[in-house]
Amino acid sequence: MAQEPPAHDQMHYEAMAQEALRGVIKAALKRAASPEGLPGAHHFYITFKTEAPGVSGPVDLLSKYPDEMTIVLQHQYWDLAPGETFFSVTLKFGGQPKRVSVPYAAVTRFYDPSVQFLLQFEASAAPTDPGAEDHPDEPEAEPGPPADPAEKVVSLDQFRKK
Repeated sequence: MAQEPPAHDQMHYEAMAQEALRGVIKAALKRAASPEGLPGAHHFYITFKTEAPGVSGPVDLLSKYPDEMTIVLQHQYWDLAPGETFFSVTLKFGGQPKRVSVPYAAVTRFYDPSVQFLLQFEASAAPTDPGAEDHPDEPEAEPGPPADPAEKVVSLDQFRKK
């Protein structure tokens, strides 16, 4: 007896599931933006496509990361504003405060290493550059989830007061 191929998903369940999981990010950021801030040791590594529609920030910063960028929300972030479709935050890069705005749809990875919680999302249709080289002058991040070699991680560790 031959099996019939699965029917075409006209409900788009995968897209609905991705959107629902991005709601987890929005809820976590809303909690981090509350007056109590991040509870305990929680902190977030958020990776996003820098060329995705709606991503905004200083051109010099985004041009250093032509594919993806990872930001860390832990001790030094300001004016975190999680909206319905995007979030904005001010972070220091090279000692200078810079504001970035990121649509939740541009997020490809959300990781809270304090509890080993990871959400990964389908990458956009933009191809990645497997030959991208690392820049030795960029700050290093503490170990996180397995990452592609082309990924650039921005860590705020060097800017923290000890």
